[in-house]
Formats: sequence, structure tokens, C-alpha cells
Amino acid sequence: QLQASGGGLVQPGGSLRLSCAASARIFSIYDMGWYRQAPGRQRELVASITNRGTSNYADSVKGRFTVARDNAKNTVYLQMNSLKPEDTAVYYCNKFPNNWKDWGQGTQVTVSS
Repeated sequence: QLQASGGGLVQPGGSLRLSCAASARIFSIYDMGWYRQAPGRQRELVASITNRGTSNYADSVKGRFTVARDNAKNTVYLQMNSLKPEDTAVYYCNKFPNNWKDWGQGTQVTVSS
């Protein structure tokens, strides 16, 4: 089970920190990803982090977003800075690259003035 939180309404240039708690018994062995889905668009991967903490980012968020994890808390984070209107979407986390079937509800991020 995945529970994403921390979304909200923010002005362009603002910041948000998303959290995603996983109920996986051995969370620490999994690579994890943050994904987003904007209205009318396919879900896309924005950031991933290996079980050892190596991160990768989509070009669209590189330099603005930072992914991190706390294995002791079964939680993965996404720090989002310099937000743009095009970052507006529902954000999800999931195992990467082979996703768990249940994506959870995600958390809505809206960037608007």
C-alpha cells in the first residue's frame, strides 16, 4: 500500500515536499520512483532512487526536484523547488521500474497564481 501526501496549491516559483509511505515489508530493497499524471496525459516518471540512494531525474525537473528516502520509515520524499504551472499533476510513488499494481490515491499538486 502506498500513501502519498504533501501536495497542495502553490504559486509559480514556490516549493513543496511530498512524502510517500509504503507498507512493503522489505521496503529497503526496492528501487522507488515518483511519477505524475496531468489531466489528459499519460503518467510519467519524474524521479527515481535506487535502494542505495542513487537518484535520476527527468530532464523536465532536473535541478529543481530532489528525491530522497528513509528506509527506517519506509518513506520516499520528493522536494520540489522552483515549481512551474506545467508541474501541475497528481503525483504518485511506486516501485521502479516494475510497479506494484496498487498506485494509491496520489497527491494533487497545483501550481498557479
